[in-house]
Amino acid sequence: MPTFEEIYANHAEEYDALVSREDYQGNILKTLETIRPLAGLEVMEMGAGTGRLTRMLAPHVKSIRAFDGSQHMLDKAADNLRALGISNVTLKQADNKVIPVEDASADLTIAGWSFAHSVAWFPDEWQEEIGGALREMLRVLRPGGTAVILEPLGTGAETPRAPSEGLANLYVWLESAHGFARTAIRTDYQFESLAQAEKLTRFFFGDTMGNAVLKNQWVILPECTGIWTKTV
Repeated sequence: MPTFEEIYANHAEEYDALVSREDYQGNILKTLETIRPLAGLEVMEMGAGTGRLTRMLAPHVKSIRAFDGSQHMLDKAADNLRALGISNVTLKQADNKVIPVEDASADLTIAGWSFAHSVAWFPDEWQEEIGGALREMLRVLRPGGTAVILEPLGTGAETPRAPSEGLANLYVWLESAHGFARTAIRTDYQFESLAQAEKLTRFFFGDTMGNAVLKNQWVILPECTGIWTKTV
């Protein structure tokens, strides 16, 4: 299993194959529409990766400016968007703490599965790292705009729970220190076969998950995801 840093730097194809199987029931889009109707919105996305959320949102919004720290991932995102004929998205490499976007220029800012990595990568400074990203997320919102953060609440789990103590601390911090409200949804993966499920989950989540997929015969892999929102 490569590290997450290696995946984001060198394994965009495999990563995209996995996340393209996620949320087969479409619960993310349904939930976002209840939080903030998407029609006509100008969106700024952080940690866009290979464009999994980007291509989901693009048909429903006015425009998206999407950023990621990995040009490798953005190149795959660009390929995906071209294949779908999506033209209302711009992609640019940027760190979450320094987004090249003017103040008060977006109606919705969104970061999917991007902030939580800092808890592991910066164990002593994660509040500073994520705090910087939050400031950028809120800085670019217009008055009345909405910030959205998606993070894991358990892959292989049917009820929501923080996957680690570190992430539990992050989630409490988002809610108590920064005023974000949490909603939990199911974002189950649906694979074409058990072999595909085992291969892709072992690649990204490691041997424990790969073995669990085989043991439970999970062609549909249960997953819970948290959506944290704040309106300014």
